[in-house]
Amino acid sequence: MNSKTLLGTLTIVLALAARVQAQFTYSANAGNTNTITITAYSGSGGAVNIPATINGLLVTGIGAAAFGGSSLNGVIIPTNVTSVGDSAFDDCTNLNGIIIPNSVTSIGDSAFADCIGLTNVTISDGVTSIGAWAFVYCDSLTSITIPNSVTSIGNDAFENCASLSNVIIPGSVTYIGDSAFYDCASLSHLAISDGVIGIGDSAFAGCASLTNVIIPGSVLGIVENAFLDCTNLANVFFKGAPPTADASVFFYDANATMYYLPGATGWSSPFAGRPAVLWNPLIQTADGSFGVRTNQFCFNITGTNNFTVVVEACPNLVNPVWTPLQTATLAKGSHYFTDPQWTNHPTRYYALGLP
Repeated sequence: MNSKTLLGTLTIVLALAARVQAQFTYSANAGNTNTITITAYSGSGGAVNIPATINGLLVTGIGAAAFGGSSLNGVIIPTNVTSVGDSAFDDCTNLNGIIIPNSVTSIGDSAFADCIGLTNVTISDGVTSIGAWAFVYCDSLTSITIPNSVTSIGNDAFENCASLSNVIIPGSVTYIGDSAFYDCASLSHLAISDGVIGIGDSAFAGCASLTNVIIPGSVLGIVENAFLDCTNLANVFFKGAPPTADASVFFYDANATMYYLPGATGWSSPFAGRPAVLWNPLIQTADGSFGVRTNQFCFNITGTNNFTVVVEACPNLVNPVWTPLQTATLAKGSHYFTDPQWTNHPTRYYALGLP
């Protein structure tokens, strides 16, 4: 390739780069004139790669409503961006996936509100706060991983995410905001980690697919209506002392039973308007029933009369995947369990769970 061709190619590349950069309006950041925040986007949409620098200036922020209402369907955020502003991608109805890099520390209020086509969100470890209404009405969002760096989930953050089915709240979060997961009708798997202190007003209200919830001992208070109208909620398992809660917390949860552990003090029934029951089923290992009998692995389960438990098994405890084997009712306070399939597994561990 001769020097004329090289020069022509370089000119084309520079022209294309200039055209891409011209799609973005920006402002200088206060206190550092070498860094900028994108304030508007005028491109045609589609897949957008936000440049790391524009005119030699480092892009560190995506400003309020910068991409709001645009027709982009994908976006790559550079790793020097530290903040995604309020309504930054609000009403981007064609956006189907987003990766928030670990350089970002905050997701602003309504940042991805009404992104009805958004199915996949990856929030990298680095984000500390998810703003109010951040993902409200993201109807197609099926799951979200909240990293251990997050300390706050804002009010209404995931409200009306109708397809959201699986949520893990890490222990780094101290408070789950009011209506944070309000009316997430498909939410069926909820794990709240030890470390969470408070659950806000209507945080999970209207989550009609929830059947089981575990409340860690770190939770000190559950605000009114937190689990209002979770009509299929059956079992709420508390790992510690009873948190403060009033009768509105489980309004219209007509089948919900509260369970607490032996040794936990302060419990009485009812709790927050629902029956509270001591969770005390045990696998007996020293009464002569434990072990192989007639080529089956057997043991007695004891506990409160008519208590119902699920016997589960897994092949290892390093990456346990528990499989339900049998639902057992402790008639007269006991049940004799037998496993004829035990010989099909080199190693098998047993546990008792909620039905």
